[in-house]
Amino acid sequence: MDIRAPEQQYNPYRVYTREEWSRLRDDTPMTLEPGEFDRLRSLHDRLDLQEVEDIYLPLSRLLSIYVDAMQRLYYAERQFLNIRDRKVPYIIGVAGSVAVGKSTTARVLQALLARWSPRPKVELITTDGFLYPNAVLDRQGIMQKKGFPESYDLPLLLSFLSDIKSGRRNVRAPVYSHLTYDIVPGQWAEVDQPDILIVEGVNVLQTGKLPRDGKAVPVVSDFFDFSVYIDADEAALRQWYIKRFLALRDTAFTNPKSYFNRYALLSDEEATATAIAIWERTNLANLEDNILPTRPRATLILKKGADHTVESVALRRL
Repeated sequence: MDIRAPEQQYNPYRVYTREEWSRLRDDTPMTLEPGEFDRLRSLHDRLDLQEVEDIYLPLSRLLSIYVDAMQRLYYAERQFLNIRDRKVPYIIGVAGSVAVGKSTTARVLQALLARWSPRPKVELITTDGFLYPNAVLDRQGIMQKKGFPESYDLPLLLSFLSDIKSGRRNVRAPVYSHLTYDIVPGQWAEVDQPDILIVEGVNVLQTGKLPRDGKAVPVVSDFFDFSVYIDADEAALRQWYIKRFLALRDTAFTNPKSYFNRYALLSDEEATATAIAIWERTNLANLEDNILPTRPRATLILKKGADHTVESVALRRL
């Protein structure tokens, strides 16, 4: 995978083929049971024993090295600053397009990392909960841009991450319903001093405009210790989105409470045309304008092929 422009002389990544990366597993044990794969896999994503062995076990081993090194650094810094009783979690960001398989990657990482010895506490949060409610998006005229950077309550997300990183107890995050396609009023998910927190979302690697006066402008990735970008060609992403849309038409969309219930009775041709229109109007625009430009900011890039398996891995040089 060539992730640099031809004129660039410096490539900040080491790129591994699938075979090269799989050898880095070494003796990392398989801790997932065969029956867990269906629970961890998102709709139509590819996850089997071979994918975990070749891709995620080497990544788990690498993360164990990063987490151990960072925890020792945190401890040394606290000793230097004479700070006591402060637990600093390790935060991992997972980014990539709609339909690329972010949720599967995040859940697999959570399951693997939670089984390290001595059983760290690993939490997973998606940024969907930090979207503005639909009423707000409608009022601002950006409902068609749901998932774009401007559709998130960024101050609330930054406050959440700041509280987590500072070691506060029982930090609350809003809850999002994929059935109603909206924030659930009055419901919260609590995150209580995890050892590791995984934050998954399409735009978690977004940057902000630099201020001319030099004042601090925090961004979500400021709080990350490690980040993963899941990459795939646009043609594959488009096909995966259409396939998922058709599957949801026959399942979740049939629920009368579903926001997308109006699509449940569409024919295959109508549903495909609708999915293509949504993809091009919203998801492709978000990918090209906002998500893909953040790819070079990731610590590690997993490049998928058309069959949803990871073909190569790029790791940022230290």
